[in-house]
Amino acid sequence: MTRHHILLVGLLLFFAGVQFRMVESFTLSERSSHFVSAQMGGGQQQQSLWGNAPGRKVVSPPRWLGLALMSVGSVLTLKSLTKTGLGG
Repeated sequence: MTRHHILLVGLLLFFAGVQFRMVESFTLSERSSHFVSAQMGGGQQQQSLWGNAPGRKVVSPPRWLGLALMSVGSVLTLKSLTKTGLGG
């Protein structure tokens, strides 16, 4: 990976972390909810996670996820801006 790729990944992770910190929950569309339900199976774990409400599902990401993404993104961004020992 080049420095530009690392910079892009770092910025994307940082801004995704900012987005996760700004919202409390996401409401999935009918199609997305159906896909997630099919992928998780129809067991007891799904009922405890989503509840028994039919239709759209609401996802509440943990608060630490935004901080973790922002931290990793900022480290990658700063790493891409530093000079390496490759003749530069």
